[in-house]
Amino acid sequence: MTNLRSGFNKELELLQQDILKMGSVVEQQIFNAVESLVKKDEKLAIKVIEDDDIVDNLQHLIEDKCIKLIATQHPLAKDLRVIFTGVKIVTDLERMSDNAVDIAKTTIRLLNEEYIKPLIDIPRMAHLAKEMVKNALDAYVNEDVEAAKKVCEADDEIDHLYSQIFRELLIIMMQDPKTISQATSLLFVGRYLERIADHATNIGEWLIFLVTGEKKELNN
Repeated sequence: MTNLRSGFNKELELLQQDILKMGSVVEQQIFNAVESLVKKDEKLAIKVIEDDDIVDNLQHLIEDKCIKLIATQHPLAKDLRVIFTGVKIVTDLERMSDNAVDIAKTTIRLLNEEYIKPLIDIPRMAHLAKEMVKNALDAYVNEDVEAAKKVCEADDEIDHLYSQIFRELLIIMMQDPKTISQATSLLFVGRYLERIADHATNIGEWLIFLVTGEKKELNN
């Protein structure tokens, strides 16, 4: 029985490592996507898009492992929550990857345009979002409920930055209708980053569920 439990614990540890690997790829995608936008780097944008396949493959691998663990180990109580939480976290990570890809596609679309305003707040949002992902995953690894709760504080700052970007771009569009197309694209970039932050908050919420068995909203 002890050997069976030891083997199961090892499988759960490997599952966690796969999730962290996926998270690391997504963190880099977020950074690269906005870096490609700021520097108009088409090659970097293409890399972000290509790395989405890595994320998708890891998601399928992790989900398959979770299904096999449920089928072969018949986990109960917290062990079942560990597996269920893993599935939920990789779903959020995959959606973050999709958002990063959307930003990279915006880079490619705007390559030949001069920006209507300096990109200052968007990189700030990206930095905060990337940190949120890292902190949420750290909380998950350490089963740190308090750290998970702190993730939502950065989400409030991201919401504030997005509101600021929205106001600035709205003024620019009103002053010059020719800017509407690009301004709309940049607004979408801000929205994608806001969604990434929301998914990071979700990870914090799933960690709390893992530890306590209760699903709590971190960001109302």
